[in-house]
Amino acid sequence: MQNNSNMNNNSEVSNRELNTVDAEEENEESHNNLVERLPSEVTEKIFSYLDCQSLGRASMTCKNWNFEITTNVSLWKRLCSDLKPNCETEIDDDLKSGYSYRETFLRNYQKYIEVICGWDSGKFSYITSFSDLPEISMCVMNAETWGKILEKELKRDAPSIS
Repeated sequence: MQNNSNMNNNSEVSNRELNTVDAEEENEESHNNLVERLPSEVTEKIFSYLDCQSLGRASMTCKNWNFEITTNVSLWKRLCSDLKPNCETEIDDDLKSGYSYRETFLRNYQKYIEVICGWDSGKFSYITSFSDLPEISMCVMNAETWGKILEKELKRDAPSIS
């Protein structure tokens, strides 16, 4: 008799666990359906407020958002215009060469980030000759960006010269 009682308790626990797992899966499916059911005008408005890193994360949310982000010309045009003060010549050249706004942004943002990260890490500090220059291509930067770089360099400890 006691064995039957234990069996019933175990099956109740198993049923509760299964119901919890089912409920979690239904919540996840309903969340994904909600995201996918948003009108494209709403998602486009949301995307217009996001920076490039947030857009990258949003594009991994679902296939619909990925498609909307990667194919939205006005979104990539805005990102290019945001980046243009830092890489104006490169962006103009890429667009004239027939690259899309998306391709242009991705090409130039990567170069810009490499340069900024290089400065942050000290990669370009204390260069004493041409041969010390790294082999990455530099991009034109606006005065604000150069000001930030200069501030970092002034705060950086200079190596002692013997």
